[in-house]
Amino acid sequence: MGAELYQSSSKAKELFDEANGILGFEITKIMFEGTDEELRQTRVTQPAIFLHSVIRARVTEDFAPDMVAGHSLGEFSALVAAGALSFVSGLRLVAQRAAAMQRACELTDSTMAAILGLPDEVIIEVCAGITDEVVVPANFNCPGQVVISGSIRGVEKACELLKAAGAKRALILPVSGAFHSPLMEPAREELKAAIEGTSFTAPRCAVYQNVTAAPATDVAVIKENLIDQLTGAVKWTQSVNRMVEDGATDFIECGPGKVLQGLVKKINNGVTVSGL
Repeated sequence: MGAELYQSSSKAKELFDEANGILGFEITKIMFEGTDEELRQTRVTQPAIFLHSVIRARVTEDFAPDMVAGHSLGEFSALVAAGALSFVSGLRLVAQRAAAMQRACELTDSTMAAILGLPDEVIIEVCAGITDEVVVPANFNCPGQVVISGSIRGVEKACELLKAAGAKRALILPVSGAFHSPLMEPAREELKAAIEGTSFTAPRCAVYQNVTAAPATDVAVIKENLIDQLTGAVKWTQSVNRMVEDGATDFIECGPGKVLQGLVKKINNGVTVSGL
């Protein structure tokens, strides 16, 4: 992961090597040579994806987006791409976020599940009706694909009810915790202190943030939304729709994989999508 980028660009090499020093371990060794299991460690996965995305943008000539957005962790990459965060500050926050989320996961037995084939409103209503356990919609990925998050029993109960309501699938995901749910509150508090202590600047373009699906350029608003992101839902469907309303016609995914390109096309098949 990222090895070709490292070898093909002196700027990329410089940034990857700098990241090793910031993180205090050789993340490049794991990214380039590690096993899938090693890459899936939370302390590795989040910084690795951030590095791949940000460095790819940095070494791409004429990379000048008119607006940016990122899915969950990707919001940090988007903020760096827009100039609101420095590379170093962004990486430090991502590392702190990963560690805080891991600690929060260890406090409660929790999980997430992908719900396919139901309108968002039905999923919202079913989750709201479960009051004896924690379960909430966490990721609005595209029409017909929503991820729910919460306690193991809450998610299992919601899956049963959602299948009864007509979901095509309700699939428990192999994750270590209930991301983007109230169970991430301890992590939110940790990250809040880190974000408030980090210097942000006004971005070069609007950042469409997960918790509001609205454009933001004010630093205070950006920081508040970023803090709330850990316990709030990722409104990706809503964000893409708002970007299209505001004039977006070409979406470029910057990072490993093509997942977001597929989601954007499912949200609006009238736009063009590509990857760096």
